[in-house]
Amino acid sequence: MKAKTQLLTGAVLMALAVGFGAFGAHVVEGILTPERFDVYQTAVQYHFYHALGLLLIGAVSLYIGESTWFSRSGYCLLAGVCIFSGTLYMLTLTDTGWLGAITPIGGVAFILGWVFFAIGVAAEARNQV
Repeated sequence: MKAKTQLLTGAVLMALAVGFGAFGAHVVEGILTPERFDVYQTAVQYHFYHALGLLLIGAVSLYIGESTWFSRSGYCLLAGVCIFSGTLYMLTLTDTGWLGAITPIGGVAFILGWVFFAIGVAAEARNQV
């Protein structure tokens, strides 16, 4: 994923995070049990964090230079938002419990995204020495 694509994707994900957050605050909160609403809030929170992360990776890619590691990192964060937050949104809104078994895959994608980002930064630092 190129830097500009990361920035565009991050911005779109941020807009969606605001939308899901507002939907949760104004529509969903009164419908869900407190426990399910907490799960929904977790989905929104991780959605926000990793959309911001994608913006960060895009900005760093523009500053330092694009790399395979930054690209992989961006794809992993995007996959993490879709899988982790997406399954939690669906789980809470549809009460489909089996989706909870898929959610950790998104968490692993988040972790890999940040590890790949760290590798990319370290590799670039070595190149500048």
